[in-house]
Amino acid sequence: MAVPTEIRLDRATRVLHVSFDDGTQYALPAEYLRVESPSAEVQGHNPGQKQTVAGRRHVGIIAIEPVGHYAVRLVFDDLHDSGIFSWDYLAELGREQDKRWAGYLDALASRGLSREPG
Repeated sequence: MAVPTEIRLDRATRVLHVSFDDGTQYALPAEYLRVESPSAEVQGHNPGQKQTVAGRRHVGIIAIEPVGHYAVRLVFDDLHDSGIFSWDYLAELGREQDKRWAGYLDALASRGLSREPG
């Protein structure tokens, strides 16, 4: 299991910085975390149900709440708060950031959606 040594939110840039005990470090934008939330609302209950969440370009994180010794709950300023980000999932999001982000942008384009709110 990945274990974070530091979790730091830069509110000005809306980026969550996560460092792990193996030396890896990731800068995870709030928008990316919001659209990849592990919640059932975003992921569905099976892989075919994943939602493409549009309009979150300016979303921020307003709270980081510990969940036991294995995860955090991120509270976004659009009031989404049902995703529990395990340490392993945060590390996976960091490792796969480029691939997942490209897939998200492709999904938006194919559905005629935008990152912009409204």
